[in-house]
Amino acid sequence: MANIKSQIKRNRQNERRRARNKDVRTALKTDAKKARTTAEGGDVEAAASQVRAASRSLDKAASKGILHKRTVARRKSRLARSVARAGT
Repeated sequence: MANIKSQIKRNRQNERRRARNKDVRTALKTDAKKARTTAEGGDVEAAASQVRAASRSLDKAASKGILHKRTVARRKSRLARSVARAGT
């Protein structure tokens, strides 16, 4: 446990950020899973709209610094490919 006042505050801030980032990452996984399961179910149009929503969420996460921009690009690419495969 830190004794320095500024470090105690920094620890509190880090914990809040960690919790927020975890929530966002969990939501991103849920969005991607929804798109994949919808595509596997055969509803291509709904899956496409869910991919757009998931891509938007991923882009927001990248802009906020929660995920790296290349990680976001890779995830978007994989998601789009998986939905395209399931749609054909």
